[in-house]
Amino acid sequence: MSVEIAPPMRRRCERCGRTDEWNETADNWVIAEEDGERLVGNIHCIHEWDINGRYNPVTGQSNGED
Repeated sequence: MSVEIAPPMRRRCERCGRTDEWNETADNWVIAEEDGERLVGNIHCIHEWDINGRYNPVTGQSNGED
């Protein structure tokens, strides 16, 4: 089995609640919407995203062969 990298598709600011989703078409983060409302949080916040050292983007197992 080969190792694959699974990048995050959603992130949330731990301080203000702003939530972004990865938009593959735009190749960029965009503000998420929930029930028609944009989850913008505080525009003056220095965002502390919930993607940190606990997030593991590696999926699968290395078979030890190169």
